[in-house]
Amino acid sequence: MQASLFRSGYSTVIRESQDASCALLAGDGRVVAQHVVLPLHMGAFPACARAVLESYEADVHPGDVFILNHPYQGGSPHAPDMAALVPLFDPEAGDLIAWSASMAHKSDIGGPVAGSCWSGATDIFGEGIQIPPVRYHQNGVPSSEVERLLAANSRAPRQLLGDLRGQIGACHLGGRRVGEVIGRYGLATLNWFFDEVGAVTRRGVRKEIAEWRDGSATGVRWIDDDGITLGRPVKVEVEVIKSGGDLQFDFSRSDGQTRGPANIRYSLLQAACAYVVVALVGSDTYINSGLLESFGLVAPAGRVVNADFPAPVNTYNPTVHAVVDACFEACSKLVDNRGRADGCASRSFVLKSEGSSAVQYEIFGGGAGASDRRDGASGTTVNHTNGRIAPVEIVESEYPVRVLETSLIPDSGGPGEHRGGLGIRRSYQVLERSQFALRSTRHEIPPSGAEGGLPGRCGRIVINPGRTNERLLPARCAGVTLDAGDVFVLDSPGGGGYGNPTRRDPGEVARDVTFGWCSQESAFRDYGVALGVDEEGCFEVDSARTEARRNEMAALLAQAREGGTSKSGRETRRSGPGNA
Repeated sequence: MQASLFRSGYSTVIRESQDASCALLAGDGRVVAQHVVLPLHMGAFPACARAVLESYEADVHPGDVFILNHPYQGGSPHAPDMAALVPLFDPEAGDLIAWSASMAHKSDIGGPVAGSCWSGATDIFGEGIQIPPVRYHQNGVPSSEVERLLAANSRAPRQLLGDLRGQIGACHLGGRRVGEVIGRYGLATLNWFFDEVGAVTRRGVRKEIAEWRDGSATGVRWIDDDGITLGRPVKVEVEVIKSGGDLQFDFSRSDGQTRGPANIRYSLLQAACAYVVVALVGSDTYINSGLLESFGLVAPAGRVVNADFPAPVNTYNPTVHAVVDACFEACSKLVDNRGRADGCASRSFVLKSEGSSAVQYEIFGGGAGASDRRDGASGTTVNHTNGRIAPVEIVESEYPVRVLETSLIPDSGGPGEHRGGLGIRRSYQVLERSQFALRSTRHEIPPSGAEGGLPGRCGRIVINPGRTNERLLPARCAGVTLDAGDVFVLDSPGGGGYGNPTRRDPGEVARDVTFGWCSQESAFRDYGVALGVDEEGCFEVDSARTEARRNEMAALLAQAREGGTSKSGRETRRSGPGNA
């Protein structure tokens, strides 16, 4: 199903960036299996299926296809994520037995700005057309009325309808495969498997959790702002409580829902916690609703992590990353050898030229946080945002832009015994007058380091750098007009470092400098490694100066601990309100 969807995508967001997921659900909406590109969809799929069942009850028949994108009357993360569900029936008795489903991001579904992710939205009515559960196909025939309605509300109707038809084709493929399974093994075996695979996951996860230390731990992360009240950070706080095989995530102390579109719904919060559980207990865990049943979740309504209707949600991803990183921080205090620093979080931009009906939507990565075992990966997507960065050749062949630079940013990874991954710089020249929008994060509050590791570098977005009309944009912005010839440069954050930087092997530091990942200045200042140049022009470690510098840094650290002031020989950057 997933391969079919990617290969039939009209837009680059599906075909190249792979912002889509496919799943098989039981008749009651439980996820039986999901191809995990986006783990958040594990919570969205059952919420969407329940919404269809509640809306249509028994009025579901062979040949039907249902679509929806409503975050409240369904489970979509935000309105651009449209779900398609095909009901599957017992070939003999005619009973509903399963759903074949897909969910994919649409380049544009209307609203005030191209891409439908308006940073100024104060409710979901400013986020594009909202579709509750709707029957799109009946007796195998698509509704022309639904198609005309969708097309009329999109700036990119060909992309929208083409991608949606690809989703439905993938769902029908899944239906045929299920029919083959029934023909080979029988319906009774299939129904047994639907129940048992969830139980296996639930038992396996609880068994692993039982090995952790009993107790409770807290994690806190801050989001730059909500996109409207700039400069006011938003808190996400979780208390993780573990007893035996029971695990509970409590978000009662998180901030209230925001006026701007930084909010998330309960189904996404649940899926984000499930992602953390999978990462901690092992990647061989089956992905199904048994995961969602393996832990408890407390999230009072009206919080930024469980918003009430009609709170806006379109730039939800920074909040989900804050949830994930806060959960990792808390859980790392209860289970050994699972420590990690924060990564770059996520970002995407939309560019819509006035002379084209296509909407350019791109996903960006950056640096991953280092762990207790390895350096963070560079130039990658992190956590639950597993999409790909679109290739330069595809971007330039399909949209009126020229990519001037794609490179790793030196010194952007947080120093540590294990270094944070590097952020990336991508520079574009716009060839036609266009509208620009960005949804990003960690432009003010950097990715945190762990266990003495230092933060990664913040991200930023600059229009026309070095020109008289240069300007710095906020992390969330929309409706920005760019003229032909304008340039925008997007720097993504680096990952945080893990462990005291002075414990990093000097040879590893010399390698990083040789490859251009780290400057000589940072090597000396942050890692305490002095480098010289040998007869062949290669960097080599000056052992005597390195020992002296590291002794100096150790003395500074001891002095800081006694005085409770600075944490290291380098000036630290803001990691949240009240922190140096």
